[in-house]
Amino acid sequence: MSLSTFTLLHVVLSLLGIAAGFVVLSGLLGSKVQRGWTMLFLTTTILTSVTGYFFPVDRLLPSHIVGAISLVVLALAVAALYRFRLAGAWRWIYVVSAIVALYLNVFVAVFQAFLKIAPVHALAPTQKEPPFAIAQGIVLLAFIALGYLAVRRFRPPPGPL
Repeated sequence: MSLSTFTLLHVVLSLLGIAAGFVVLSGLLGSKVQRGWTMLFLTTTILTSVTGYFFPVDRLLPSHIVGAISLVVLALAVAALYRFRLAGAWRWIYVVSAIVALYLNVFVAVFQAFLKIAPVHALAPTQKEPPFAIAQGIVLLAFIALGYLAVRRFRPPPGPL
């Protein structure tokens, strides 16, 4: 597979994961488990993190660290949902880990936007300028607020997931 095809696959997986993640998040806020969307979110987000390690690089990059963190929180989400069936503390562990995984995917998307989209790149060419920090700060605060609400509101229905 060519590098450009592989990159396209990685980006499509990431965007699918983000879109499905927002559907899952809306379900959490409405106290619903959306099986199909959840499976799509978890699968594409795991594949996004895994495929990130296959790009040709000669050193450890921050993206590798973000990917490792994402895989750890995704393992928690998968275990909480499919192994422990959201029993007890596994309910909030699932919610928090799913939202952290979605946040990390969005964090990277914002970072990539500042690198690759010319008008956005012009605002913060080194990602050290205020527009970059403001954008990432807004994303972080939004996910903290949504995560708080999701933990408070999500109560899975009784029965099989």
